[in-house]
Amino acid sequence: MKAMKIPSVLQASATELPFPDDYFDAVFTDPPYYDNVPYSYLSDFFYVWLKRTIGDLYPELFATPLTPKSKEIVAYSHQGGYEEGKKFFEDMLKKAFKEISRVLKPNGIAVIVYTHKSTAGWETLINSLLDSDLVPTATWPIDTEMEARLRAKESAALASSIYFVCRKMKREEVGWLSEVKEELNKRLPRKLEELWKEGISGSDFFISAIGSSIEVFGKYRKIMDYEGNEVSAGKMIEIVREIVTDYVFRQIIQNGIAGELSSLTRFYLLYRWSFGEAKIHFDDARKLAQSVGVDLEREWDRGFIKKEKEFIRVLGPQDRKIDEIRSNELIDVLHKVLLLWKTGRKDEMKEVLSESGYGLKEAFYRVAQAISEILPLESAEKKLLDGFLSGKERLISDMKEKAEDVKTRQKKLFE
Repeated sequence: MKAMKIPSVLQASATELPFPDDYFDAVFTDPPYYDNVPYSYLSDFFYVWLKRTIGDLYPELFATPLTPKSKEIVAYSHQGGYEEGKKFFEDMLKKAFKEISRVLKPNGIAVIVYTHKSTAGWETLINSLLDSDLVPTATWPIDTEMEARLRAKESAALASSIYFVCRKMKREEVGWLSEVKEELNKRLPRKLEELWKEGISGSDFFISAIGSSIEVFGKYRKIMDYEGNEVSAGKMIEIVREIVTDYVFRQIIQNGIAGELSSLTRFYLLYRWSFGEAKIHFDDARKLAQSVGVDLEREWDRGFIKKEKEFIRVLGPQDRKIDEIRSNELIDVLHKVLLLWKTGRKDEMKEVLSESGYGLKEAFYRVAQAISEILPLESAEKKLLDGFLSGKERLISDMKEKAEDVKTRQKKLFE
């Protein structure tokens, strides 16, 4: 029987690993997620009790009153403000990745786990990764969070983390934007198809696509356009978002009616698919709106888009009042119809459908069905939609009858 190898556990800085060059076959790391989780502050709760119980056994680990924070690779605890915090995180993460590359064998692999909802969070990771010698060769989302956790109740919290499999490779110096975009347009839809079949959805789908896209543009030290400008990681993420938005919309609306839908209707569908009924930070909502041609600042507080401090919420019919809905936008009409159906005002409902012109349009009912399929079973909006759609055939038949009666009366007037 072979003797068991006892693993060694060391405490050291990720930016100064106490190992020689080309030492490990593999490195696995789950770095801090930018400004997402205040790990050191959470650790203080346990630290003070551990210090009292085992502090005398490990005095070097409990030398400070609370957990050290000045060298922690996060953006939120830096004293210099947002931009300084972002730069500190990016620089220190870059040093850590370079250390991983240094201690990794030439044929070894590094697995890096990361997730973040914001473009800024991803931009810092991408910049740090691309400045090291680690090149992502494969990525995949893995569910790592509990759906029932408190953090996910009222927010668009992510359920997945992205696992990057990286290797030490020589990176090409320059990638030209037009060629990189062409490669993204060829490769990314295939990856999106895999993600869709695996049931990845919402925010996780967009984040997984960002992870997959790094496999393409991560091969280059920098991306340049033909005017000689270097393209930032943030700009590359915007390009990826547009590709993903187009793919998702075609999946949600499958019967060729996409061209009939307004930008606001597209935004509503994509928001519900991406974030459900949660409120999200303005910048994330702005980027989603931008991808479908909606100017968010022009639209909030005019209809179903509500600004709440630095957050955006997309209202459902249950959040609105009938007499305040005056627009003929498809989503506004749908909300009004659902509220009239809920209160049993069927004649008024038919009148709204007739006057708006949506009563006999397939697109109207297809959008309603798509929203219902997106929302969870417990959603109040879904329950209204399902109730309304259950009588769709009878409603359309009544609308057709009424339309025929109107035509007949008009014909008699001219006879």
